[in-house]
Amino acid sequence: MKVRTEARRQAIVEAADALFQETGYEGASMSEVAKRWGGSKVTLYGYFPSKEALFSAVVQSCATGHLADATRDLSTAPTDRAGLESALEHFGVRMLGVLANDKSALAVYRMVVAESGRSDVGQLFYDAGPSTSVETLAALLSGAMERGEIRQADPKVTAQQFLALLTAEVDVRLYQRDPPPLSPQEIRQLVKRANDMFFAGAAPRPAPPG
Repeated sequence: MKVRTEARRQAIVEAADALFQETGYEGASMSEVAKRWGGSKVTLYGYFPSKEALFSAVVQSCATGHLADATRDLSTAPTDRAGLESALEHFGVRMLGVLANDKSALAVYRMVVAESGRSDVGQLFYDAGPSTSVETLAALLSGAMERGEIRQADPKVTAQQFLALLTAEVDVRLYQRDPPPLSPQEIRQLVKRANDMFFAGAAPRPAPPG
């Protein structure tokens, strides 16, 4: 029985990443991945039983792995308004640091946008990373709602609205050929503007006069 190694798995992911970026999800085949990686299809399928599983691994490695780390931090945020603001700011800085400056991640996002209209690649991408962040954010915001720190609303929708505010100023980079990198200070400013707008809209509202 052949022993699986992390180095071999990562080599497969890197070969698949390059192929997906070159040909798109639909145009890539497991045979071509094996050829570029330099191994056999049998070994390849031993690591990844399908192209969908391999694509999910590429997404997690190259585009959404940072979300997992940032999301874990959310689950340990202090349960007060200051803690909520700090947790969302930290999450935003981690998230935008990759979306703004990681060329490999940007390439994966572009491929997903290009392919989503003709395959399930968009859903695969969402399930491989963003969905967990939405659910964890929703749980955090639900607790804040129960404590009266932000107004009552659908926690999942509120989480999605926060993420939309975070990416509002960087989404245009998906459509630019070679966008310039953003400095850490610029990223913090982007996040601060998003947080300020979020809390301005989510602040508890006084009850109407009786």
